[in-house]
Amino acid sequence: MKIPTFADVCEAHDRLCGHVVRTPLLRCDALDNAVGRPVFVKAECLQTTGAFKYRGASNRIMQLTEAERSAGVVAYSSGNHANGVAAAAQEAGVPALIVMPADVPAVKSDGVKARGAKIVYYDRQTENREEIAQKIAQERGAVIVPPYDDAIVIAGQGTAGMECAEQCQEIGVTPDAIVVNAGGGGFTAGIALAWSELCPQARIYTAEPAEFNDHERSFKAGEKQRNAKLAGSVCDALLTPEPGDITFAVNKKLVSAGLCASDDEAFAAMRFAFSHLKIVLEPGGAVALATALAGRVPGEGPLVVLATGGNVDPALFAQVISDRPD
Repeated sequence: MKIPTFADVCEAHDRLCGHVVRTPLLRCDALDNAVGRPVFVKAECLQTTGAFKYRGASNRIMQLTEAERSAGVVAYSSGNHANGVAAAAQEAGVPALIVMPADVPAVKSDGVKARGAKIVYYDRQTENREEIAQKIAQERGAVIVPPYDDAIVIAGQGTAGMECAEQCQEIGVTPDAIVVNAGGGGFTAGIALAWSELCPQARIYTAEPAEFNDHERSFKAGEKQRNAKLAGSVCDALLTPEPGDITFAVNKKLVSAGLCASDDEAFAAMRFAFSHLKIVLEPGGAVALATALAGRVPGEGPLVVLATGGNVDPALFAQVISDRPD
């Protein structure tokens, strides 16, 4: 099991420079006032394919050998990693097949198809996506590009952390904390590797849906904990069974604690982001912001929030932003 390092993130940063979008670091008075401290939002929802996942997928596919490029890649994902792999593969001229849950939002599966990748659907409740992907990859001689538990993918995701640290330095901000949406923990691990070197004073927190807080429980227990169920939250991008082996090996050393928010709080964060930051977030991409708005992130100093994805079903988004709860 190869554990990625800060040097791997630096190499990925150099490799992807000019290839990925240097997403903006946003702020507004309304957000500072609502949270009670300076808040800066790294808008990865504005990344190519609408999510940070393009970074790790690109870093992995750019390092394929010629033989591997010919055989193609296989990935498994609830949507954002699928689109990241599909886009990176299309740009590299590499065949791609994605194993996706049958209940994935159409906006995500449509994006995969539009980028030329094939899809095999599975039942999230009764089938194992990794086993399906392994079988297909063996039959084709293809390379699997995992969504999070892979050193090269993690290093690619960490480039968002390097960018964010650079942006904070450029505006003279010394963050007290950073909160990152966590599914399998790959994005958190990449961010943690970068920030442990570049912003060592900042505490790092994960953000998860309330009933799928495997990271929060794992940090408290000191070992990986599984979720009791695999469905039941609208935050589909974050619904994984447990932290990854590689990701937890990194995160248990570098992450301070886990936080969580309800679906309703994620919806409120989506409304806030649209109204005040003028960005579109999917539910899973808004959980970190939801924990900040709920006052759950410890500390009083500058806070950085990772807004990780904006691939939301249009009908759901229209319903969420038009809702005005009392």
